[in-house]
Amino acid sequence: MGKVLIIGAGGVGTVVAHKMAGLPEVFSEILLASRTKSKCDAIANQIGGNRVKTAQVDADNVPELVQLIRSFNPDLVVNVALPYQDLTIMDACLETGVSYLDTANYEPKDEAKFEYKWQWAYQEKFKEAGLTAILGCGFDPGVTSIYTAYAAKHHFDEIQYLDIVDCNAGDHGKAFATNFNPEINIREVTQKGKYWENGQWVLTEPHEIHYPLTYPHIGEKESYLIYHEELESLVKNFPSLKRARFWMTFGQEYLTHLRVIQNIGMASIKPIIYEGKEIVPIQFLKAVLPAPEQLGENYTGETSIGCRIRGLKDGKEKTYYVYNNCSHEAAYAETGAQAVSYTTGVPAMIGAMMYLQGKWKKPGVFNVEEFNPDPFMNELNLHGLPWWELHDVNLEFD
Repeated sequence: MGKVLIIGAGGVGTVVAHKMAGLPEVFSEILLASRTKSKCDAIANQIGGNRVKTAQVDADNVPELVQLIRSFNPDLVVNVALPYQDLTIMDACLETGVSYLDTANYEPKDEAKFEYKWQWAYQEKFKEAGLTAILGCGFDPGVTSIYTAYAAKHHFDEIQYLDIVDCNAGDHGKAFATNFNPEINIREVTQKGKYWENGQWVLTEPHEIHYPLTYPHIGEKESYLIYHEELESLVKNFPSLKRARFWMTFGQEYLTHLRVIQNIGMASIKPIIYEGKEIVPIQFLKAVLPAPEQLGENYTGETSIGCRIRGLKDGKEKTYYVYNNCSHEAAYAETGAQAVSYTTGVPAMIGAMMYLQGKWKKPGVFNVEEFNPDPFMNELNLHGLPWWELHDVNLEFD
């Protein structure tokens, strides 16, 4: 049906390539590209069947991206590279006339900012070019936003309170590791907390607010309020929300390691001079930590991510909880990746499918909740991320 260029050969890129390769009726040709071609070759060889072609590309270099895109002539570019590279890839898509999809918002390399404003600024450019840009099509952001849209469409007249809850109850057996790129992960979880309430943003200190929450099939886990990018688009697209928050679980050992890393300066994104060379501490840290794509083999346990929503239906208060649990072992057995990569890669594949099938295709720049959630929700059940609903339950929040 369509040709797709995947940029990025980490854990998420591995999952996207695996899942697309299994659907030749949708993805007729697949090209996997990265700065390090040997990573792409290893993934392609693992998949086999000559389903995935590979190439080398520097995603920071627009002319190089343009050359690759023109040589392959894809229908869609799926960006699962670093968030620093979103804008260069979007620029290359505009220059070549190809639509775009990613899983995370743009971040400046020199500042820990998690905002959509840079990508939303491309709205008129993509609209005038007749191209589609689909933003944040992983799990969170991504599926959590689609869960919200689905709830608003089918179960509420007005959604008022939203709590996105993200639990990783897995064990990778390492003293300390991050489940996706350490540069991005550590920046994200060490920033100040932020949530939406009564028409304004409320700032908190990192990990200042936390509660024990109960997760399906897992039990009680301490959950910390952090800022996550989908909140920005959700409060914009669902103005009835009186409060919107994001919670993530962290183990005490993880938090202790994180504090030490911060206290000795290894989480810094500011360059320093070492032996006459400029290095960025967090980039050095990334080099010595286990690679996220190598964690899967001995990973046990599961993730549980969902939306807890309160609002009005037929004039009465209603509560609703929609979630997915994903096994690390099952994800690894299928794709060679752990569940955090799997839960990001599968939605990216489904989003690409939605575009190629014409179900999510309109000129401009859009967050996923601005499309029809129904066909996407159906595909989640078919491709390894089944979801479950609980109605009129205790959400554990006021």
